[in-house]
This record gives sequence, C-alpha cells and structure tokens, in this order.
Amino acid sequence: MEFKFAKEQIIERVQFDNPWWKTGQIEEHYNKMKRRLYFHLFNPLVSLIKPKRATVLMGARRVGKTVLLFHAIQDLLKREIPPRRIVYISVETPIYSGMALEQLVKISQSAANVEDPTKGEWYFFFDEIQYLKEWEVHLKSLVDSYKNIKFTVSGSAAAALKLKSRESGAGRFTDFMLPPLTFNEFIMMKGQGHLIKEIALQWGSKTTLFYTTNFENDLNEQFIEYINYGGYPEVIFNEEIRKDPRRYIRNDIIDKVLLRDLPSLYGITNVQELNALFTMFAYNTGNEFSLESISQSSGGVKKHTLMKYMEYLEAAFLLKIVRRVDKSAKRFQRDNFFKIYLTNPSLRSALFSPVPATDDRMGNLVETAIMAQWLHRDWYVPYYARWHNGEVDMVGLSQATQKPIWAVEVKWTNRFFQRPKDLKKLVSFCKINNISNTLVTTIDKSGSIELKGITIHFLPAAAYAYTVGRRTFEKKLEY
Repeated sequence: MEFKFAKEQIIERVQFDNPWWKTGQIEEHYNKMKRRLYFHLFNPLVSLIKPKRATVLMGARRVGKTVLLFHAIQDLLKREIPPRRIVYISVETPIYSGMALEQLVKISQSAANVEDPTKGEWYFFFDEIQYLKEWEVHLKSLVDSYKNIKFTVSGSAAAALKLKSRESGAGRFTDFMLPPLTFNEFIMMKGQGHLIKEIALQWGSKTTLFYTTNFENDLNEQFIEYINYGGYPEVIFNEEIRKDPRRYIRNDIIDKVLLRDLPSLYGITNVQELNALFTMFAYNTGNEFSLESISQSSGGVKKHTLMKYMEYLEAAFLLKIVRRVDKSAKRFQRDNFFKIYLTNPSLRSALFSPVPATDDRMGNLVETAIMAQWLHRDWYVPYYARWHNGEVDMVGLSQATQKPIWAVEVKWTNRFFQRPKDLKKLVSFCKINNISNTLVTTIDKSGSIELKGITIHFLPAAAYAYTVGRRTFEKKLEY
C-alpha cells in the first residue's frame, strides 16, 4: 500500500505540473513572457522526432531555460499536438527524488490517461536534469528504447552537463547552449527597437552593414542598464530584483554554480578558493593576466590548480579566456599572458555595485559587454594583440589562413574621434598586417576618416555591441 500511495502522489504532481492537459494552454505567467530570439534556433530541435536524438539545453542559471521550454511546449500545442502527449517534469521537485527517468516516463504516461501510450508521438521535457545521478546514462537508454518519444532536457549545472553530454551522449544528444542576453535581444525585449537604424560602411572594396542610432543618449542609457542588469531576462522586468540584484545573482546564480554544480567533476575540492578566484576575475574583467600574476595575487595557489579552476569557470560559462597575438598577429608558442572576461558584464555589477557611465571602470565593462557579444559565436573568438609598447583590443584571424582580417579598438571616450592621430599603435598594427579598414568605438560619435592609408570608422560602443550581437544571431540562423 505504501508504494501505491506514493505512486498516486506522484501522479497528482505530474498532473499539477502539466495544466495544458486540461486547459490546452501553458500557464499565463509563461505565456506573457517575451520570447528570446534564441527560441527560433532552439524550437526546431524540440519538434524534430527523427533522427533519434535528445536535445540537451544548457546554460548559466537564470538565462531563461525553463521559460524557453514552456514556449516550446506552447508551440507544440499551437501545432495541435495532443496536450496529454506533452509532458514536463522538473527533476529537482522533491517528490521525484531518487526516481529513474524511465519510471517517470511510465508514471507520466499513466497519469496522462492516454488510450495506447505505445502509439503516436510523445514529447518529454525534463528540467534541471543535473539533480538526477547518472542522468546521461538514463537518457541515452531512453533515446534508444523509446522510438516514439522526443526527449528534451535542461540543466543549469552547465559544466557538468557539458562534460557528461560529451562523454556519454555521442550520437544520441544534441547540445544547445542558451547564453545570457545579447544587447540586441535586450533592446528587443525592452521595446526599444526604434532607437536603431542601419548604416552601410565602405569596408575596403565591400559595403558592410552596421547598426547605429540617431538617439545616442537614449541608446547609451539602455547600454548602461544592459551592462549593469541586462544579462538576465528576469532582472529586466522584475523591479524587486532590480532593487537588490546583488542578492539575487550572488545567491541564486554564482553561489549555486561555484558551490553546488559539481565542481568536484573537475577535481575541485576547495570551493572557497574557487569562489575567491572568480571574485578577483570578476572585479578585474577585461584585464590581462598570467598564471604567475594570478598565483601571486591568490596567495600562492599552484599553477596547475589555477588552470583547473579556470577550466571549470569557462565550462560553467562564467568567464572566457582570450588569447594573445603579437604585433604581426602571430600566436605565441607559450600562452604566458591572456585576458579574462566575464561572459556577462552584469555579473560584476551584482557582485560589487552598479557602475555609472562616468566611472573609470566603465571602459573595462564596455569592453566586456562587447566581447560578450562575440562569445555567442561559439565557433569564433577574437584575439587581442599586445607587444612591448602597444595593444589592440580585438583582432580577428581568418579561420582558413590564421592571418588578421580585422582589428577593433574599444574605447569609452570621444577623445580619439577628436584626436585620431593618437591612434598610432592601431594604425601601425593595421599597416604591418595589411588591414585597410579598422573600427574604433566612442561614447556617442560616428564618422570615418583616412589616416596614413588606413580607413578608421568611428561608431558608438553601444551601436557596435548591438551590431555584433545581431549579426551573430543572424549568422546562427543561416546554419
């Protein structure tokens, strides 16, 4: 009788979590939320029954994964998939603790009260899958055993999910990374698209499309808000969270990633040391480091331990290590120096405090925000160039030839627009590497000049961040 009673409780919970079985609609709370642009990339993976692969949705905490799942469910309902053949289970719900995925499948099918569950297609969504031990083994078995079920799982333990998915899911899982909001998504979700206009820049022999604005002050206001709060959809629209983003992000995002999301998989036992290291990186986002300098500033932590920590923090999608090239854009044989960026600039503001536009630290945060847009291109990450008396913030190398094809100097000042001759290092780098066009960001100035045979385009930093984010998403749509 004890098992029967437990089973009845589980059935009640499954029915509670799937209200569309009765109403034909997801909860109004989720239905009202604006869809992220990434929904258009994710949704085709959910609806694809063949080939037989499970979709693994991963990403940092609070970037909107659960909402994305419910929007996918709503799309299935609109396509007239029978509501009782769509099942959502949050694995972290205590009543499901210790249950295997196959048990949940069978109980859910029983709870749905479908005449013949072996016939017809089913769509199962398992949220927060990392709370199930050996989830990857269970999921692989389900994919092989249930030919008529499409499985989609999500989880916030991104580092663990990525590791396990690669180890056990080869040929069975399709990974989908949901990053923090891009600036163009932020503008769209805030309903501020009227601030943006297209502009065509003559880039060598080609005309290249960029985006800029006629409302520089208004766009900068949105950009500063994005830098301080904008990586998480929930923060944008929830005034209570905005009053204390530090508590929200520190407790619900950072601490859970650093303390709960299985750093032991990477051989990490000292989570306090990991936490301290991440805090240092967050405060100094956009700065150059070396293992030697990190070891000294962290109280003598061994270099191989630091490498393990940084590998985990990258796998957890909290930061990105950007590599260095020299003045001739050649890679160094030993990567002794590198830059570290937060994947989301608002992490820094939440850990410490929001930063006003006039703060000296805004330059590094603007650079971090722009790099964050590039990081959405998981197939392509820029480098930076540094030599004994010069630096260029971002350098793009051809994937085919590894030769430099573009260079960008990220500034949060109008000084170089007013005094372009001060850009000697950038111009020198471009001439040495046969780059005929380059770009420099400003606070609110636009224009193009020619200096020593190099065309320099000036664009507001906010407009450039929008351009990179939007064009990155458009390129993903093409794939």
